[in-house]
Amino acid sequence: MFRHASANRARMAEIESPCIKVCVLDPVSNHCVGCGRSLTEIERWTALSPEERRRIMADLPARRAQHAADRSAVR
Repeated sequence: MFRHASANRARMAEIESPCIKVCVLDPVSNHCVGCGRSLTEIERWTALSPEERRRIMADLPARRAQHAADRSAVR
């Protein structure tokens, strides 16, 4: 049992993630304000292929920039 849990932790450590431990969903975009991913992307992250994760990660800077622009427009 412990060997299996240890193997899962090792696999998780190998998967690159944009998570910065600020897990709050923006109610307008439904994206995490910390990493920029959608809830579906967060839920499926470990099941996605490396190519899918790279594609999503490439989109994240634009999502975060849009979120910042939307927030500044409200002020």
